[in-house]
Amino acid sequence: MTDNKPTHITRRGFLGAAAIGGAAMLTTRPSFAAGKTLNVLSHKVHQTVLGTGDGDLIKDWRSANDADIVWTTFDSNPLQDRLFREASLKTTDFNVGYIIDNRATKQVAAMFEPLDDYMKKDGIEDFGDIAPGLVQGMTVDGKLIGIPVRHATQGLFYNEALLEEQGISAPPTTLEELVEQAHKLTFTSKAGTPVAGMVLASDLAVFPVMFARAFGGDFINAKFELLPNPDAMEKGLTVLRKMFESGALPRSYATTKNDDQVTWLQQGRAAFTVLPFARFAQLNNKEQSKFPGKIKAIEFPVSAELKGKIPMSSIVEAWGMVIPANSRDKELSWKFIKELSSKRVTLGMAKNGNGPVRVSTYADQSFAASDPVANVAAAVLKNARGAFPPFPEAARAQSIFLEEVQLAVLGRKEVKDAVASISTRVKPLLQA
Repeated sequence: MTDNKPTHITRRGFLGAAAIGGAAMLTTRPSFAAGKTLNVLSHKVHQTVLGTGDGDLIKDWRSANDADIVWTTFDSNPLQDRLFREASLKTTDFNVGYIIDNRATKQVAAMFEPLDDYMKKDGIEDFGDIAPGLVQGMTVDGKLIGIPVRHATQGLFYNEALLEEQGISAPPTTLEELVEQAHKLTFTSKAGTPVAGMVLASDLAVFPVMFARAFGGDFINAKFELLPNPDAMEKGLTVLRKMFESGALPRSYATTKNDDQVTWLQQGRAAFTVLPFARFAQLNNKEQSKFPGKIKAIEFPVSAELKGKIPMSSIVEAWGMVIPANSRDKELSWKFIKELSSKRVTLGMAKNGNGPVRVSTYADQSFAASDPVANVAAAVLKNARGAFPPFPEAARAQSIFLEEVQLAVLGRKEVKDAVASISTRVKPLLQA
């Protein structure tokens, strides 16, 4: 599918897009003229997983509803900014938007159409099949404002070939074993490639929160308790700092991005990383990876002290489809959301790399055959939750958290002092 200039966009929409520095707006020209136009504001991945050509999952829906679909896509944060700005206007040309669960505050929810009446009148197929935790993330003050469509549940990926080269017969079952193996896997491989034991992006809260949870801690829990177990956060950051000091985390840690993690694992430059399970196919792509079929995934392990006592709460980020309260033709918007939420389309998107929100998708044999980590991902999803709950100052709180984490991991601040600063600086944002 080729990205072209938009065929349906207002002057206000153009100026709004131009105001976002560095964000690329991608729109797609409809493939045929139709009586209606549905304008969708999303991330590019939401469009991509619907397929193209003979694999287009919603071509029949477009025909049946005599509707063109115009996609306007941004990266995650610019997308949320644009969506909220459009929803705050008197009217908007966008019919459907995609929202991240940790942005669904009370103030934000008020800008979108409550969907409970739509569900009663013309409900989604087997709605109970959609993971309850994901639905809960789209429910604010008892009102359903979004329908889950994609989740990214984090798993521990490892390069089996590198483990075998260093005489490691099985992946770690505790956090301590993970650290031990990461140190052993910081070496130069037989191919002459310098290998880091683990590669992680420094600009995402996912990773330090995962390490804290492995010790029974958290950043902000579901009850909005900040650092409910400071000692656990200190332990998690101390582990990361020691890994950085030993080289098990690369010296480029401070500038490493999420996509770098994929590249490093594909090239055999790192033995471990943490990524959504949906990345499995990409990591093992024969055209991109030097180790197709050798990159595996398991649940991120808890510490030895907690193993068998509490489940690991891996991090999940979910996307939902919303209808701006100020939009037009909400009935068409709901029909689109219903179609994308169907079992057929959910399964098709999953085969295209989408994190499926339906439990039944994981049990589907055709999906399991295409995704060897489906069973693991389904098990991890049961206890997964967001990195932090939504609240108005969440973005600022995350920035402060990451700033202090980096200072601690890079050795520019004592871990204990960094954790204390997180508490002092973030607390007023929660109270606000």
